[in-house]
Amino acid sequence: MTKANVFDSEGKKARQMELPKAFSGRIREDIVSKILEGKKIKQPYAPTPLAGHQHSAAGILSHRRHVWKSDRGKGLSRLPRKIMSRRGSQFNWEGATAPHARGGHRAHPPKILHMLNRIKVNKKEMNLALISALSATANKSRVSRKYARIEEKDIRELPFVIEGKILGLKTKELLNTIKNMLGEKLFQIATRKKSVRAGIGKLRGRKYKQSAGLLVVVGKKEKLKTSVFDSANANNLGVLDLAKGGLGRLVVYTEDAINELGEKYK
Repeated sequence: MTKANVFDSEGKKARQMELPKAFSGRIREDIVSKILEGKKIKQPYAPTPLAGHQHSAAGILSHRRHVWKSDRGKGLSRLPRKIMSRRGSQFNWEGATAPHARGGHRAHPPKILHMLNRIKVNKKEMNLALISALSATANKSRVSRKYARIEEKDIRELPFVIEGKILGLKTKELLNTIKNMLGEKLFQIATRKKSVRAGIGKLRGRKYKQSAGLLVVVGKKEKLKTSVFDSANANNLGVLDLAKGGLGRLVVYTEDAINELGEKYK
C-alpha cells in the first residue's frame, strides 16, 4: 500500500499513514465523463401553455358556406381571428393565436420535457467513477493537466493529508498552514478568485466568475469553520465535488476522512 505524509498545524511533515486502495485505483475517464453528463442540471424554461390564447374569443373560424361566424366570401385569409365587435352576422375581427399575428403564441417554443436529463447510472459505475476521481486527486500528472498555471514539478506530493486539529485554527493561521504545505504556486490555485466576466455574459445575469479553489474533505464528526475553501464530508463525497470541470482537483484530506474513505471503499 502507498503511504502519504501527514502535515501538522505548522505545515510540516509530522508522520506517515497508509492510503486506501481507492487512491491508487485505475482512472476511468470514460465513466467519470458519463457521470458528469448525467449530473448536469439545466433550469427548464418554457412559455405558459396559455400564451397567445388569452383573449375572450376562441380565434377559430369555420371555413364552410352559409355558416354564422364564417370567413367565407368576406375576402379574408384563413387565419384564426378574435372578434373585436359585431353587429348581427357582421364582425370586426383581427388576426390572433397564430405565431405571426400580434399577441399570438410562439411557433416552436422551448419545451420542458426536452430539457430534463434522463441519463441513468448504475451503482457500480458510480462507485468506479468516485474511485477514479479519488485516484486522480493523488496523481500529479492529472492535477497538473487540470491547472494550466502549474507543472508536475511544482507539486511536492499528493495527496495532501492534514491533522484534524488544524480545522480548529483561526482563518489566518489556517491559511498560513495551507500555504506552507502546498507551496506558493499551488496556494495561488487553492485560493478562490472572483473577477468580472470579459464578455457579454455580464449583461445576462452572470457578471462575475469564480474559480473553484481548494477542496477540504473532512471526517464525519469534523467541520471546517471558515468559508475560504470548499468543504465536503467523506461520508457524502460525490463525483461533482472531486471532478467537476475535469479530473484532478486540488484536494486536502484530514486523517479521519482518509480512514472513513478506506472503510467505505475497501
